[in-house]
Amino acid sequence: MVKKKIFSSLILAFVLLLTYVPILILIIYSFTDSAFVGQWKGFSLALYLRLFSDREIMLIVKDTILLALAAASISTILGTVGAIGIYYSKKRTAKAMSAISNIPMINAEIITAVSLVLLFTMFFGGKSMFSLLSGHVVITIPFVVVSVIPKLKQMDDNLYEAALDLGATPLKALLTVVLPEIIPGIVSGFMLSVTLSLDDYIVTAFTKPNTFSTISTYVYESMNRPATSKLPELRALSAIIFFAILGVALLSAFRKNKQQGDSF
Repeated sequence: MVKKKIFSSLILAFVLLLTYVPILILIIYSFTDSAFVGQWKGFSLALYLRLFSDREIMLIVKDTILLALAAASISTILGTVGAIGIYYSKKRTAKAMSAISNIPMINAEIITAVSLVLLFTMFFGGKSMFSLLSGHVVITIPFVVVSVIPKLKQMDDNLYEAALDLGATPLKALLTVVLPEIIPGIVSGFMLSVTLSLDDYIVTAFTKPNTFSTISTYVYESMNRPATSKLPELRALSAIIFFAILGVALLSAFRKNKQQGDSF
């Protein structure tokens, strides 16, 4: 039993090393003013100063965040409505709709990207901000659905029926009884959508207009032209994104543990 525990711990440690050592190296070398990772020139915040003074990168960061928030907002609304519709449908219909909504998650992203770009080229005049936003909504909606449905299953169905019996209209019962019960699932779906939109490359590269860039496409383009790119500054940007996501994850875990502690 002890040997099994030690072996499991070693496997876990190995996986964590593979996952986080490259990120740790990137973060360490974001604090030195060198052109290449592996070349240490002493501690410096020069890359961070250059990053925040670079208008091009700051504009790309702003556009990426706005795109993620817009896509996540639309996905959250549509995904929540879809999840409620699936939950209250007949059993056979619910299973079919649930399977269909999961297709973008299990489907290869390249297939989704090619399908979208063909659709918008044939019927909407080519790639635009609308095709880009639509692509991000398509790949994020299923994650909202799978986040909301478990909360609907945990909810007491008698609450909705009681609201109807007390004279509430179906819409009012939905807004005042069902929605408050599934808020945690909606928030989780929104956060997942933001994260997925922020780091998506394939769908973004296929559906975006040529005049628009996100962080992922800018990084890829920079890797293809290292002589003229701003790769050192991107190390600092990567470190900031990592710590921001880590902070959100820790805050979410802390709030969840606190809520579980209060429930006991």
